[in-house]
Parts: sequence; structure tokens; C-alpha cells
Amino acid sequence: MSPSKVYYTDFHATLEENLLQKLARLVRAAGMEQIDFKNKFTAIKIHFGEPGNLAYLRPNYAKVIADIVKEQGGRVFLTDCNTLYIGRRKNALDHLDAAYENGYNPFATGCQVIIGDGLKGTDEQLVPIDGEYVKEAKIGRGVMDADILISLTHFKVHECTGIGGALKNIGMGCGSRAGKMEMHSAGKPYVETEQCISCGACRKNCAHDAISFVEKKACIDHDKCVGCGRCIGVCPVDAVQPAQDEAFDVLNKKISEYTLAVIGDKPSFHISLVADVSPYCDCHAENDMPIVPDVGMFASFDPVALDTACADMVNAQQPLPDSLLDKVPHTGDYFADIHPTTNWRSGVEHAEKLGLGSSAYELVKI
Repeated sequence: MSPSKVYYTDFHATLEENLLQKLARLVRAAGMEQIDFKNKFTAIKIHFGEPGNLAYLRPNYAKVIADIVKEQGGRVFLTDCNTLYIGRRKNALDHLDAAYENGYNPFATGCQVIIGDGLKGTDEQLVPIDGEYVKEAKIGRGVMDADILISLTHFKVHECTGIGGALKNIGMGCGSRAGKMEMHSAGKPYVETEQCISCGACRKNCAHDAISFVEKKACIDHDKCVGCGRCIGVCPVDAVQPAQDEAFDVLNKKISEYTLAVIGDKPSFHISLVADVSPYCDCHAENDMPIVPDVGMFASFDPVALDTACADMVNAQQPLPDSLLDKVPHTGDYFADIHPTTNWRSGVEHAEKLGLGSSAYELVKI
């Protein structure tokens, strides 16, 4: 593949142009307005941030992108899908509360927030793909119903995937709860019997008769279980848990395959802000100090090139004193330095193999 163009600007501002205006100029220079938005439902995929975490993107940036889409006649909304883990974004009601609390509401962003996989994370569309690991991706229906997808990503370090970039924002983020389980798990869910309240919701929603009750506690027969994960979504007390046992390289590759399922032939555009580069995901209810200085804002039609450029630019920075990165030996790959069991390149290389883009890029500074 020939190098893809990745447009970039730093975080310097002037009296004539603030950072929000600079972001608008960046995405226009990168060609976002080439997309035909008129009367098209446009999903801006974003991470609203787990409450307590302060590294997530400010909603002001989302408003810039939403306003441009509306100027072009598009019908825009912000979206994310429910989380697999226990937290404040595991169902649509709590998820919306968390989003609003962090400033992602119609008053601040000028558009609606829709949780892509519904109330309990079970509103999904099965998307056939010819992946090495995934044959039928489980994607939030609200995402698949959109005509256009724009990813707006807070680029950071991640404890499982090495980087938290555009591929992860799309692939993992757009998976339903069952889809997230498929990416994280090579096995099948199990029941924490101490937490089980014997409500029967899991058994009622199991289409394969894999759940029974032993001494008033749910039990999953793994010979019958197909790993769909619906029992995880419907359990009111989080007693049903996924076996998060998938190797990190395989996880990265599954995320790339899910990204392929989401984007498909759908018009898409991708933006990453490399600021507050925290050493852990925004899914944490806390964040440590950044590992490097703020780098800049990036945009491209190619999510593979975008992730590669952002990672390269982070690795080119000097570690911030007293950050977690400052306390470990350096090998030239800061992401592996902080989380030695990760290899972010495995996801990028697999995405390139799938035809999602090129890891070769031309950086165009504006």
C-alpha cells in the first residue's frame, strides 16, 4: 500500500485561533468535508470517560466535529457501547448518567447521545466477516444503523493492547457486551456463586439451555454454552463474569477484525488527540499523570496510519519527570516499557493485513 496522509497540528494557540478552531481547520484540511453528510445519520464514536477519570477528551472537541457535520447537512449523534466490566457504563441508564456527568450532553455538544447496544448491551447486529479469529462480529445496532462513522479518540497507553488508539476505539468500543467478551475471552462465562441472587434472569435469556441452578445458585454448562455473553448483560448483580483469558496479541487482532466489521464499506474518518497520554485506559475511574508532554491533534481517513503515526510521535517525546514512564527502563517503545506483556504493533499489522489501511504514512503538518 502507498503511504496514507495523516494530518497533524500541535497544541499551540494564538489570539487569532484557539484550539477548537485549530481542530476544525485540521479536519477540513484532512478532507473530512469530502464525505457526503447530507441527510445521513453520522455516528461520532467516542469514549465518554469513566467518572473519576479526568484524562478523557473534553466534550468541546466533540462539539467542533458535530457542528461541522451539521453544517454539511448531516444528522449527527455521539455514541459508545456498554462496557463488559463492572462500572458506571455497563448499561444505558448508568452510561448516559456518566456521559452527562462528564459533559457529554446535548447542551454542551449540540447533539444527542445514543448508547449503541441498548439498555443492557444486548441490542446488537451480527456482522459476518472473514476474519482469522472472528466470523460473526457482534456490533451495537445503533452503530451499524449509522450511515457514516467518525472516530474521535483520546490516544493513550493501554494495559492490554499497548495503545488505546482509533482501532481500539472502534473495534472494542463498538462491540456489544457479548462482542467485548468475544474479544477478551477464549473461553466462556462463569458464575461468581457468592454474588448470585437466584433471580433466574440468566437462565431465562439463555437460548441454549446451558444454565441450571444448583443449591439456588446459577451454574453454566460449558458443553452447551456457545459464549454469546447475553447472561453477562442481563445479570443484575454482575455475578456472571467473562473469563478474560485471551492472549493480548490475539485480543489486538480481534479488535482489528471488529473494526473491519464496523467500518466495512461505510464512509469513515478518524481523529486522534494525543494529549494527557495516561498510562492506563480511560475506563479506569482514575488516571495517573501523563507519561509525555501533549503532542498534538491528528486526522486521517486511514485508522491504521493514524494509530501508527500517533504511537511514533509519542515514542519520539521525552518522558515527563516522575511519570510512570520515567521510572522504568526505556527500550524505544514506551508502550511496552510500561506494559511489557503488550505489543501494540500486532493489532496494527493485522489491521493492515485485513486491508483497513497502511502503517506507512506521510505526516502533513498544518
